[in-house]
Amino acid sequence: MGKSRVKRRAFLRTSLATLALLSMPSALLAEVARKGRMIEKIHKSKAEWQQLLSPQQFDVLRNEATEGPFSSELNKQYGEGVYHCAGCDLPLFTSAAKFDSGTGWPSFYTPIEAHTETKRDFRLVWPRTEYHCARCGGHQGHLFDDGPAPTGQRWCNNGVALRFVPA
Repeated sequence: MGKSRVKRRAFLRTSLATLALLSMPSALLAEVARKGRMIEKIHKSKAEWQQLLSPQQFDVLRNEATEGPFSSELNKQYGEGVYHCAGCDLPLFTSAAKFDSGTGWPSFYTPIEAHTETKRDFRLVWPRTEYHCARCGGHQGHLFDDGPAPTGQRWCNNGVALRFVPA
């Protein structure tokens, strides 16, 4: 009886795992297969985020606010290094992908693969693509199709949402 119970449990575990995979949207399955792993999410309460972040960081990262143009020192930072999420320290962009967009916000033509997630934003009436840190969900900025080669994209980031780590 003990062996049949173990086989039944193994069967149930396998069945549940299969059902979970089958219920995932096909795009997510493709992402999992392509990347081999997903970023583990961080969840914190509002009070925990308020303790970790400055008021301006909290407003941008957690309330999806936008800092003023030309207000961030990172806008003119062109040293070699990596730009991390100010909320959870996940690397988001390399200095090699940074360019001067003239908009007043740090801009990049591509993020580090799988470290950002996007969603549609209708706050200014017309739709825009907003992006967030894949680990903590912190709002970073917006994605536009007016960037340089090779992608033609401009990942326009709030400087306060980033932390620069020199090489």
